[in-house]
Amino acid sequence: MNPKHQSLLDALNACVAACENCASACLQEDDVKMMAPCIALDRDCADICALTARLLARGSAHAQHLLRECAEICRLCGDECAKHEHEHCQTCAAACRRCEEACRQGIAA
Repeated sequence: MNPKHQSLLDALNACVAACENCASACLQEDDVKMMAPCIALDRDCADICALTARLLARGSAHAQHLLRECAEICRLCGDECAKHEHEHCQTCAAACRRCEEACRQGIAA
């Protein structure tokens, strides 16, 4: 693994954890149906971030392609989570924004 990717990997893994936590916490909210878009994006974001991290860690040429999609999903998930006042949503939104920026920097590198 290229050591220059460590900060990107850290952002990806932090985003996975925040999204998984947010989705689980959203399922415990009183109005779960209202949280459905948030939960769906949390799950998609966690999955794409995890896959991107794995491909990046193994030095796959396909990681670069996924960085674009990962940045987009992180943006969408961050926007959705930011709409909700729950602490888990706000934490997730912040992690998604950091990950989106890290992915965009990875694309530019």
